[in-house]
Amino acid sequence: MSTAKTAKESFSVMTNLVLPSETNNLGNMFGGELLASMDRISSISAKMHGGSFLVVTASVNHVAFNIPIPMGSTVKLESKVTRAFNSSMEVYVDVFVYDYENSCYNQTNTGIYTFVAVDKENKPVKVPELIPETEQEIERYEGALRRKQLSLVLSGRMKPEDATELKSLFIK
Repeated sequence: MSTAKTAKESFSVMTNLVLPSETNNLGNMFGGELLASMDRISSISAKMHGGSFLVVTASVNHVAFNIPIPMGSTVKLESKVTRAFNSSMEVYVDVFVYDYENSCYNQTNTGIYTFVAVDKENKPVKVPELIPETEQEIERYEGALRRKQLSLVLSGRMKPEDATELKSLFIK
């Protein structure tokens, strides 16, 4: 296994058509349908980065349902690992809807997932380090440690005084 990978090595794309069975009574895609698609594509990115078929969703850290996605829409999901820790990986998902009038994709939603690579006995295994390259990758990489620490503090698995990245936002 390589000791480091770039974010583009975990880049995944999925395109889908929103069907009537996937919509609510307002004619928009169910949030749960979108979450399932986001979980699927982010697991692919985690598998690609981790170099293992075995990854499990540890948490859905954030999902923003910014713009409803109407029935019949062409939806594109893009995901990539934004940071790798010991055995866990943060995966960012961006959701776009195709605008046929203007021939372009417009971003509608985002999500941040955490996956853990495991062996056949479901024990965590080490994953390669991630090397961010683009400005957006660097920004998301740097924010990942703050998001992880916040999650650990909120779940009671880290003391607030030990969350150095979070404290650095407030104390100079």
